[in-house]
Amino acid sequence: MYIFKPKLLLHICCGGCGAYVAQILKKKYRVSLFLYNPNIFPEEEYAKRGEEVAKIANDTKLNLILGDYDHEGWLKEIKGHESDQERGERCFICYKIRMTKTAKMAKIKKFKYFTTTLSISPHKDYPIISRIGHELEKKYGVKFVDQNFKKQDGFKKSVCLSKELNLYRQDYCGCEFSRRY
Repeated sequence: MYIFKPKLLLHICCGGCGAYVAQILKKKYRVSLFLYNPNIFPEEEYAKRGEEVAKIANDTKLNLILGDYDHEGWLKEIKGHESDQERGERCFICYKIRMTKTAKMAKIKKFKYFTTTLSISPHKDYPIISRIGHELEKKYGVKFVDQNFKKQDGFKKSVCLSKELNLYRQDYCGCEFSRRY
């Protein structure tokens, strides 16, 4: 018997966070992964994270959509915020850049829902992510799945699953400015 599941586009920042979040969402949705992270620096780091995401997509038999890597464009968008503290305005701009691209892609590809793995990190500001998601839902007409994935030890569970799957886990958010912390 076939159980209908609506299509959801999941913005994924890395394999470690993505594996756990995709596992949760697969219970209710037909999940496709969307790798879009122009913030990641250097490009070798982006490639390494991309390999891990491809491994997750392959192992879980999920569709993977690759966004473009435009680090120079990202730098222009955050210009003037290079010295912001982590979890400051630069990060909020970065969330919005990545989530906007996800919502646009979801609309183009006719997904009913979109969300992001960003909310699993204890270093990310969930209320801001939630607000951005709802703004984009109104703008693009694709429903935002508003879920704080770090609840119920989500981050801890993602770390454990990463170890179990032997996935690479980075030690910084991704941009050159987050490496200072």
